[in-house]
Amino acid sequence: MRKTLVAILAIAGSIGTVSFAAEREVKVDDRLDASADTLIDMMRASDKGIPQDLLNKAKCVVVVPGMKKAGFIFGAKYGRGFAACRRPGGSGWSAPAAMRVEGGSFGFQIGATETDVVLLVMNDGGMKHILSDKFTVGGEASAAAGPIGRDATAQTDAQLNAEMLSYSRSRGLFAGISLEGATLRPDEDTNRELYGHEATNREILTGDFKTPAPAGKFERALHRESPHRD
Repeated sequence: MRKTLVAILAIAGSIGTVSFAAEREVKVDDRLDASADTLIDMMRASDKGIPQDLLNKAKCVVVVPGMKKAGFIFGAKYGRGFAACRRPGGSGWSAPAAMRVEGGSFGFQIGATETDVVLLVMNDGGMKHILSDKFTVGGEASAAAGPIGRDATAQTDAQLNAEMLSYSRSRGLFAGISLEGATLRPDEDTNRELYGHEATNREILTGDFKTPAPAGKFERALHRESPHRD
């Protein structure tokens, strides 16, 4: 029995290592383009997508394309994406700041999936977490599975009061998703590669950073899917 458990843990570890290595090989340009495609697809999924009015009200958006989830007894999540926040006065979006999503769960699960994730940050409290060095969903930051569909205007109190609303797309299916226990932190290596120097997520998301050329498609997707607010 002990040997079997050790073997299972070894398999789980190897799956996580392979996913991590494969994710690091994806170029920054490709992740930015994939983030743009994810946002566009999840906003335009007819009556099953992210409600437009919620994106219009969001303070920040986090997009993680192809977040890996692999598990055999022990489950692990790992993904890399980008965040953008509203500029003061709602005059457009900030340059993108790179984010990592890491986390784990315990339970009997076998298999592996790849899931696109979008987080809508709905208030100043949620934005404060996005600007921090690290936070845990369901710990420091309150989150709820976001409602889907064009007419999803009558929300529960939990959804209305949550700092973040989370969405997923897996194998073509769109839904609210629970990221309970997942940790989000800045992806410093990607920021350095994208901007050519050290930069914190706070500096990027609140400063006057110019959007780099590789992020052009992501920037256009944000502006196309979310008009400027008055």
